[in-house]
This record gives sequence, structure tokens and C-alpha cells, in this order.
Amino acid sequence: MTKQNENHKIIDEDIYAEELYKDLIESCSMHVKAKDIQFIRKAFDLAKKSHKGVKRKSGEPYILHPVAVAKIVTSEIGLGAKAIACALLHDVVEDTDYTLNDIEHLFGEKIASIIDGLTKISGVFDNSSSLQAENFRKMLLTLSDDVRVILIKLADRLHNMRTLESMPPNKQLKIAGETTYLYAPLAHRLGLYAIKTELEDLSFKYRHPKYFQEIASKIYDNEKKRQQEINRFSLPIIEILSQKNIEFDINGRPKSIYSIWNKMQIKNVPFEEIYDLMAIRIIFKSENKETEKAQCWRIYSLITDIYTPKPDRIRDWISSPKANGYEALHVTVMGPNGKWVEVQIRSERMNEIAERGFAAHWKYKGNKTNEGELDKWIKRIRQMLENPAADALEFLDEFKMNLFASEIMVFTPKGELRTLPKYSTALDFAYEIHTQIGNKAIGAKVNHKLVPLNYVIKSGDQIEIITSNKQRIQTEWLNQVKTAKAKTSITDSIKAETKDRIEKGKKILENKLKELKVQPSSRVFRKIIPEFQVQTKDELYSKIGSGIIKLDDLKKILKKNTKNKLIRYWSLQFSKSNTTNKEKKNKQTSNTKEFDYKQPLIISDDSENEKLKYDIAKCCNPIPGDEVVGYKKNETADVIIHKAKCPNAIKLMSSQGNCIVVAKWTSQKHLSFLAKLTLSGIDRLGIASDITNIISKELNANIRKIYIETHDGIFEGEIELYVHNVQNLNNLILNISKIKGIDSVKRDESFVK
Repeated sequence: MTKQNENHKIIDEDIYAEELYKDLIESCSMHVKAKDIQFIRKAFDLAKKSHKGVKRKSGEPYILHPVAVAKIVTSEIGLGAKAIACALLHDVVEDTDYTLNDIEHLFGEKIASIIDGLTKISGVFDNSSSLQAENFRKMLLTLSDDVRVILIKLADRLHNMRTLESMPPNKQLKIAGETTYLYAPLAHRLGLYAIKTELEDLSFKYRHPKYFQEIASKIYDNEKKRQQEINRFSLPIIEILSQKNIEFDINGRPKSIYSIWNKMQIKNVPFEEIYDLMAIRIIFKSENKETEKAQCWRIYSLITDIYTPKPDRIRDWISSPKANGYEALHVTVMGPNGKWVEVQIRSERMNEIAERGFAAHWKYKGNKTNEGELDKWIKRIRQMLENPAADALEFLDEFKMNLFASEIMVFTPKGELRTLPKYSTALDFAYEIHTQIGNKAIGAKVNHKLVPLNYVIKSGDQIEIITSNKQRIQTEWLNQVKTAKAKTSITDSIKAETKDRIEKGKKILENKLKELKVQPSSRVFRKIIPEFQVQTKDELYSKIGSGIIKLDDLKKILKKNTKNKLIRYWSLQFSKSNTTNKEKKNKQTSNTKEFDYKQPLIISDDSENEKLKYDIAKCCNPIPGDEVVGYKKNETADVIIHKAKCPNAIKLMSSQGNCIVVAKWTSQKHLSFLAKLTLSGIDRLGIASDITNIISKELNANIRKIYIETHDGIFEGEIELYVHNVQNLNNLILNISKIKGIDSVKRDESFVK
């Protein structure tokens, strides 16, 4: 498409930009009216002018990026002219001298509002904050008004992931971790399955390049065989559907690389033992929406006449669509080669929603399909954003837990359906019904059985909340709920009660002082506060209001000579302040020694000699040979080594990516690391002795702990032992697996010291 010389450098930036523009207009012809082309051209010209002369890390003109994002927005998500213009302009305010006022003047208030949501926050945050989390929260604030903010941001992230190879390794880890933790689940939540899958695969490619390549190679090697299996499986279905005069399209596709790896981790099995590597999709043409459901079940019936279904693997998303609008009928059947095959049955309308997400057809396109579900989701986001004082990192956790989690469907006593995140409690349900119901809840009945408020509810449960006007809000409730709505309601109620106690306590103290004919003053409070061992006036008022502090001896206290006590109190405060200042000074001094986060950290036996200390993360317990990353909170902190697939590491990449260090093991010959094996098999005399002999004598490994339990001729066991590296451990697993009677021996990846 581009005129290039022998060194593949662009000859003329303007010619290159025009070719990009022409390609964009061709790709958006389905979603843009002729009268809107001029509007898109205006946005393109401003973007071209603003970014002229600027290069991407790859060396290409920067204009490539906004045009590529605009192309994704229209051709892969299906948005129109305004979204295309916003995609073209999304970096202008952030990276050039143009302001939001300029954008509003040139393109209107709506475009400026969307660009504002897409523009990152700049400035200095304190050490406890996360710029990544703050930016994500800012973006969601605009989502409440226009979902296009998120859709354009997802397109922006997708293009950045497609071109991530030009970034340094530590930035690759940061961006890939953030993508796995936030953006891929967000794409899934909005029904953008194709984008979600690509984001997951690209993120996996940079987080685990070795495993990505291994799985990709195996999929490629099996492609011919897989195609033969698809054809063999599909032929009888094609024949029967054609006989019944059903218009349809059928295709087979392999599972994504990331989903295969994820299943390997969950089931702890190799690639060769993942049997459902492919899914067959049947997309049929329907006369109208009203007949789609019946057609789905008719096709299901015809398929199950040919192949036996697996009863526990039927997924009916047509009777109850997913919260993101997804509709389809899934059935897993036994194929002709003795392997389970998943078949997805969809109408053309269902398929469009599944591929592009129903959010793309929302209000601004005039399509009201599933608007109610999206409105509910955005309403829940608004509830989470109502507390402006909430810590950004805490918000990130709450957002992920509440809005990305698997969902359950439960019923009120009158049969009304309510959707809640998985692992919600009866108390969450109470607050979902109404704040006052939650505040007065004392218990619940689930399926007519009495349960406590912290009872974890499940899909299909019918729940009745028992209330009492005597019930008081309890701080412990914050640990018993999962939803943002419940937590916000409880926190607000506690704050309101605290405020009432403060007002009550203030009035009691003022009346007591009036009785003693003493005027409230700073001198009076300097006497009272140390005596009652509180730090502030509000704490004093609150404890008086709740009855913890009695004022019976107030007259004696005011008459006391508290000079010495006050000196000690002030000295303590000064000492604390002085210490804090010293800590700040020391911290500033230590920060002058810069640490190069871009340089890979090589972990070896003599790391101590390199004056760079590291600690092994207790949450995932990596050993040499594992893929790892480092986390260094600040210049003076030790580097914490995590497994690259550790959930905590992925969270750190997404929220504190600038603190991530690329780390690699070298051979470890002197240091030993703790690992854990789980094993099972057929019990026999001497099997425990055979196992310990292999570990202690043949492979010279030290056992820390061994536990074996037998029942009905079967044994299960756990062994904690010290090894030098993963290769040692794998050799050990191989040798133990050869012992007669051993059925399974695996490393426990979830082991924590």
C-alpha cells in the first residue's frame, strides 16, 4: 500500500497519510453516510497536522496509529462517523498543543466530551496512588454518558497490542498485564468476543512467549488433521439441515491459544489432553426474531439425532441471554472419533451481536436491542463512581470483582429475576433490593430455609430477606458483602451514624461545659484531649456521643495542672513529626540512586555480590526455571520475584506497571528453593519408602514435609522438598511417575510457603 525505498523507509509522509486515509474511507463505507465523509476528513486533517513529523517507536509516522484505531472502530466494531472522528483525534489533546476547548470549538461538545474521556491524566500523584488506576477511573466516568469512550479505548489498546514488539521489555510486560487484567475482560463484558480473544492471545504472547510459541506450533502442526475432523463431523449435519431446507453457514475454528493454555493450567494437563480444541458454529438465516428460538431448538434436535449430547454441557443463552447481550444455544456432543465437540447454534442477528457486541448498536445508532441490560451495567458503574474519595487501586479491585465476575441469576419471593456477581451473599441481595432492606436485615430464607446474612447464594436460589427495625449497621458487614452497591450503602450508613454521634457528643460536651460555666476554647481542648487519650475533637465527640467517654469527672480534669502531661504529649507529636521529616529526607536522598527498570534483572547465585537484593514472592513461590517478573516498589526497596502468571503479578502490571522489572533466572547450583508435589496412586506395601528413596538418595533432594493418606486401596499424598530449579523438579516428577502404583504426580502451582 505504501511507497517505500529499499530500506523500507517511507519516502513521503503526506503521500503515506493519504493512502492510509483512502484505506480508512473504503473500510467505513458500510457504516458512514456520504454527507459524513467531510466531517471525517476534517478530523483526519487536524490529526495529520498535529502529529506531523512525529514517529512511533517502530519508526513509522505517528498518523498510522489514529488511522488504524479509526479503522478498527468502524470495520471491527461497526461504529459511525462521530466515533471515527474521535478515534482520529484521540491523542491530539494529550500529545499536542490543542486543548479540549479547541476540539469543542471545531467539532462540538459531544466530540470534546468523548476525547476528554480518552485523554490520560497528567500530573504528580502520591506514592499510594496509581496513575494507571486513576486513568481507568477517569475513562469510566465518561462511560456513564457515552459507551463509545470504552469502545474507542478498546480499539486503541488493540492496535497498541498489535504493534507491541517495538516497545522495551518492561513496557511490554506492563501493557500486556494491564490488558489481561482490565481490557480483555472489559471487551468480553461488552460482548466484543473477537477483540477479547485477540487481546488475550497478544497479551499471552508477551507475558509467556515460550508457551505461546509452543501452543501455536502445535495448533499449526495439527491444522490439516483438525480440518479433516471438522469435515468428517460436519458432513452429516450439512446433509440433514439441507434436507430440511434450512439456510445456514457452518464453520469450525480452533480455540484461542490463551484459552487452551488457561484450560491446561486449570486442569493441570498437557496440550495433548485438551480434547475440545475446536468448536463448530452453525449460523442460520431466520425469517424474524420471534421464530429464532424455535429454529435453534429444531437444529439442536436434528444434531442430537446424529450425535449423542453431553447432558451437563447444554448452555441455553437464548431463553436467558448473558448480561452482555450474548444469545446462542451451545451443546457438546460425542464426535465420530470419540472426542467431545462443542456446537454453537446462532441466528445471523445473534452472530452479529456475538462478534461485535451489542454495545455497538446502542442508543446512538437507534437500535434498542438489549438496551436494558447495558443500562443496568452502566448504572452499577455509576454506583461505584459515586464515592470520589475512594482509593483508585481499591476502585480497580472493586470494579473487576463486581463487573467482570461471572454472574448468577436469583429470584425474589415473587419470582422477579435479579443478576448478581458470583459469590454474592444474602446481604448483597438485600442491598440489591433496597438500601433500607439491607440496613435492617437480620437474616434470610434461601429456598425457604433460614440462613445467616453471610450465606453465599447460588444461581436459581429464591431469597427472602428478614428485617427488623431494631437492627443496627455493623462494620463487620463490609467483610460479608461482594457488590459495590452493598459496600457503598454500608459505608455511607456508617458515616451517617458517625456524623450523628459526633453531633450528639458535641451537644453533650457543650451542655456540660455550660453547666460548669466554662466557655469552649482551644485551651480547654488542650486539657481534655490528652486526658481522654484521643487525637482529635471529632474522635472526642464521637466517643462521648456513643457513651464510651463519660464526662462525670470533667470538673476535676479542668482544674488539673496538665502542664507536664501536655509537654509530654507535644513532645510525642513533635517526635513523630521529626521522624517523618527524617524519613522523607532519607527517602529523597536514596531516590538519587537511580535504578534502571528497562535493564533485565539477572537472578543468579551471586546476586548478593551485585548489591541488588531480591525476595521470592510468598503468594506464588517461584523457583529457577519458572517464567518470572520482578516488582520494585521504589529505588530503595528489594525486588520481589513473582511467577509471570501469578494473579498478583498481573494485577501489579495493570496498576503499577512502571515498577515492573523484566527478570530472568540463571543456573542455580548453591541455593535451594521450596516446592510442593501432589501425588496419587494404588496403595501397596513399601510405596512410601520407594518414593522417599528416589527423592533423598537418587536425586539428592531434601524433604521438608511428607504426608500420605490411604483409603480403599488408593493413596493421596503431598511432599514439600527443596530443589535447585524446575529441571530438577521435572526430573524428580519423571522418576517418581515410574514407580509401580503411581498414577499421578504433579507440581502444586498454588503452593504458598
